[in-house]
Amino acid sequence: MTTTYRTGAAGRTARAPSALPAPLALTAAWILTRAGMLLLLWHDTLGIGGVGREVYVLYRHWYDLLALGTFPPDDVTWQYPPAAGLVLLAPGALPGLTYYQAFVALTLAADAAVTVALARSGGRGEGGGSLGATGAWLWTCGLALLLHLPLARYDVQVTAFAVFALLALAARRPKPRLGGALAGLGALVKVWPVLALLGTPRGRTTRRAWASAALTSAALLAALVLGFSHTLGFLRQQGSRGVQIESLGGTALSLARLTGWPGAVQYRYGAFELTGPHASGVAHAALALTAAALAWLVVWRVRSRRWSPATPLDAALAAVLLFTVTSRVISPQYMVWLVGLAAVCLTSRHTRQRPVALLLLPAAALSALAYPVLYDEVIAVTPLGCGVVAARNGLLVAAALLSCRRLWTSTVRT
Repeated sequence: MTTTYRTGAAGRTARAPSALPAPLALTAAWILTRAGMLLLLWHDTLGIGGVGREVYVLYRHWYDLLALGTFPPDDVTWQYPPAAGLVLLAPGALPGLTYYQAFVALTLAADAAVTVALARSGGRGEGGGSLGATGAWLWTCGLALLLHLPLARYDVQVTAFAVFALLALAARRPKPRLGGALAGLGALVKVWPVLALLGTPRGRTTRRAWASAALTSAALLAALVLGFSHTLGFLRQQGSRGVQIESLGGTALSLARLTGWPGAVQYRYGAFELTGPHASGVAHAALALTAAALAWLVVWRVRSRRWSPATPLDAALAAVLLFTVTSRVISPQYMVWLVGLAAVCLTSRHTRQRPVALLLLPAAALSALAYPVLYDEVIAVTPLGCGVVAARNGLLVAAALLSCRRLWTSTVRT
């Protein structure tokens, strides 16, 4: 809050500062929240504990193999496109730090870069505040709601590719080739960033963006195939996954288990999955829903007629929400993607996704409550654990439906 008063005969107006300027307030909030996240990661005993284990055990194991020129052979936990290997190799380039320390440092650097990019983007709101700052605040606070998990997964780096691609596409002077290249790179790290190109305006912009994405990803893939062995082994592992306990299908089976369904929880393919009668049917239903989501997005793309500067941003959020809720897997780190995309939407005054962004904040908090805080309850399929995941997934379904409805009504002539 600032106090306004008049001075002098000319009635000049001055402002007496009674609060931090907006950039300093955002910087202070980022530093405080990240310090808290680092403290939680340092102790790493909250709830089920061991959140950082994925980095200093699994990622480090993969790093050792990648440094020898091979992707993990016949490893059921390796389910990522080949450029993910470059992200996992990057910590080795930082001298004087352990792999774990370097990984966290690079994650924080990517986090800071996203925050700065969001804060510097966008126009001015009705009250004179920066719309980009609104997105930066959502990113800063939304990521903190996930506790220390974002620092121990490489999803912040993946989200950075999508955020930078969308900001390039939605800039006052759009850069479709740059946006396409960044989306193409992100797609080779974790596939979904290619959805940043879904809402590009028809014509030259779309052609340039998709051509740039295709050329960039093809060139990088060719280099990785030549430089490493077992480059495409991830495809076999990804296709074998079942119904993860935190997915929408997993929630349905968990509720059924509370009422007598005889299934069980097993650790498979790097996640806790529900197995038993009808579990494969639920997995196939999830695949069918994913196909239906893709069909809806194609229909939207064909029928859309009105484009605004926010359309690429809104379309990306809607698409990733659809593929998240229909997936056989909803890992807690998926919330990093959704918070990042919602933050980008808020950099534009034309966005229709503000209510969706607000729904994602309690969804992020519930996701952190499910993992790591109450994960013992989740995998034991207790009423408490099941209830928390069901509430989170209910919010995600509501956000997906609302996002798609608002995208459709803002772009399709009726």
